[in-house]
Amino acid sequence: MDKRSEHLEHHLDRHLVEELAQVARDTVRDELREQSRKQRRTAVLYAASGAVALYAGGAVAVAVGLALASGLPGWAAALVTAALFGVLAYCLRGAAHGRHTPHTPHRVIGGAPPTTPPMGLGMPYPPMPQDPPDTPRHRA
Repeated sequence: MDKRSEHLEHHLDRHLVEELAQVARDTVRDELREQSRKQRRTAVLYAASGAVALYAGGAVAVAVGLALASGLPGWAAALVTAALFGVLAYCLRGAAHGRHTPHTPHRVIGGAPPTTPPMGLGMPYPPMPQDPPDTPRHRA
């Protein structure tokens, strides 16, 4: 094979590789565009669902308040409604964290401290000294 045909073959190979790479880039770009379009649509639907649920919850709160207001003063009905929804929110938060038992204190007297902090942060506590630190004495 002479030098000219080798050069031509090399040029054609390089051109073919560049063209294949461009086709691959275009295909990946189109696929990513399609996936992001689907994810955007899903995110919008979740956001809309959350907004509608928020308004539904507000309507339920108003209905509970109005029902209680028939037998109580308005301020008391609003306070009872707020307390009920506060307790419901606390229970739902506990369910989200996987707690099925009542809240236990952070440190059991006479026992070892828990290995994870409250609120499910998952980071261990720093080591606790057995004895309290010495306090400096003030001279009078």
